[in-house]
Amino acid sequence: MTTATPSPQPTIAVLGIGLMGFPLARRLCEAGFAVHAWNRSRDKAERLLPFGATVHDSPGAAVAQADLVVSLLENGAVVGDVLFKQGAAAAMRPGTLVVDMASIKPAEARDHAARLSEQGVAHLDAPVSGGTVGAEQGTLAIMAGGRAADYERALPVFKVFGRATHVGPHGAGQLAKLANQMIVGITIGAVAEALLFAAKGGADMAKVREAIGGGFAESRILQLHGQRMVERDFAPRARMSVQLKDMRNALDTAQDIGFDAPVTALFESLYASGIEHGLTDLDHSGLFVELASRNGMS
Repeated sequence: MTTATPSPQPTIAVLGIGLMGFPLARRLCEAGFAVHAWNRSRDKAERLLPFGATVHDSPGAAVAQADLVVSLLENGAVVGDVLFKQGAAAAMRPGTLVVDMASIKPAEARDHAARLSEQGVAHLDAPVSGGTVGAEQGTLAIMAGGRAADYERALPVFKVFGRATHVGPHGAGQLAKLANQMIVGITIGAVAEALLFAAKGGADMAKVREAIGGGFAESRILQLHGQRMVERDFAPRARMSVQLKDMRNALDTAQDIGFDAPVTALFESLYASGIEHGLTDLDHSGLFVELASRNGMS
């Protein structure tokens, strides 16, 4: 068995060519990396052919010659399945670095890192914030957990995607992402409740949002999601169902580490109620609809 040798311009395999995987893989191609792509539905991966990527029929074939493997799969169960049941991990050369950018549980990330280490394969958990817009523009916030030396190896790739921060050992990237999602989900609820409160009392919701912008309540969520609320534009960018999954993952992790998270628990119940009332496929700012309904303002 040959050993992967790090090079100034590593060969990259990208597993998962979906909403995030496609723009990130395309950016790697445009940056001059040799990119090998795999997706469960091959036609999605074939969109990369005009940009110079090589498309494979199996994850094992895609990673066989890779120095670095970027995983952009749906969840922890799918990541584990592709790595350990569909043959990706077995096909990797010792010395390969796996950068898992899915949002999964910290315990899952640590488990994957340990299992890969037994094969001489390194691992970083590196979830992102910034969505498809950040992926397209190369402005993602990347939260990386793992060994410092492996983080340094991944920096040339991270720089193509956005701004990376090494936040700690294996699993720490996922902890940071859950913290991010806790703040996002809770702040969406705070903005929605405050705007509805003002409107219920007779104020102009749009003008209230404008008036408090720039003060201590200023945030990207007030600006972006608050505008969606004013316009009643709840077309999904990040869905209510995904936000609920993140809140539940945060609560599961909090239980694992012995941490009391009452604010997150409250908002988990609010997102769950919204989904029970048919809001599953709305943007996560659609929590506004649930809170409006509770106040007879729908």
